Formats: sequence, C-alpha cells, structure tokens
Amino acid sequence: MSNIPVDLKYAKTHEWVRMNDDGSVTVGISDSAQDQLGDMVFIEVPEAGQSVAAAEACAVVESVKAASDVYAPIAGEIVEVNAGLADSPETVNTDVYGEGWIFRMTPTDKAELDGLMDAETYESFLASEDH
Repeated sequence: MSNIPVDLKYAKTHEWVRMNDDGSVTVGISDSAQDQLGDMVFIEVPEAGQSVAAAEACAVVESVKAASDVYAPIAGEIVEVNAGLADSPETVNTDVYGEGWIFRMTPTDKAELDGLMDAETYESFLASEDH
C-alpha cells in the first residue's frame, strides 16, 4: 500500500500538494507514482517565474522504466524549483514527500485547491485504478 500523508492534497495525475504558511504550495509526485515509475534517472523542473494553467504539463520525470509528465495541479506561478534534483533525481524515490519535492508555486486562485482530493479520496482513486 502506498504512503498517502493525510495533510496533503492530491491530483488525479498523481501529484501531491502541500499548503505552505506563506500562501504558496509545494508540489511533487505521489509515492504511488514514483513506485510505478521506478528508479529516477533524470528530472526536468519547470522555470521559476513561469505561469502555468491547471493540468498543464510543466516538468518531466524520467525513470529506468519510462518518462512521465508532471502536471500543475492548479493554476499559478512557479516561484521555486528543486534544483538539487538535477544531480540527485533518486531523491524522489527516497524522500518523495520531503526533499523529493519538484516545485513551489503561488496559486492564481486558492479555491482550486478545494478541487483536489484528500488522502482518503486519493486512496480510493488508486484502488479504482488497480481494477
């Protein structure tokens, strides 16, 4: 069973979102996603300052199995990227909800966060995908 922290929100495209005290959000891929992809070998982060629409592909994770887009879970502006992933993409495998974050963004509309899944709903979503 995947690790699904209850303090995060989740997108159907398997990104997690953590709300930060300063109003920004931190985004990464879920434990389930990194587990399915396998060992990460390269991560292309978005550009800081880039504006993205909800569900827009803005980063790429490549593993030994496949390459996969990472989507913006909400609309906003990318304010910081995890540059350390360039040298250590495996951090996404070892600390997916901590140092394995991919980017931080400032939401255009915080109400969009309400459209994301909570941990319980995401767990049910994962179970339905397995069938």
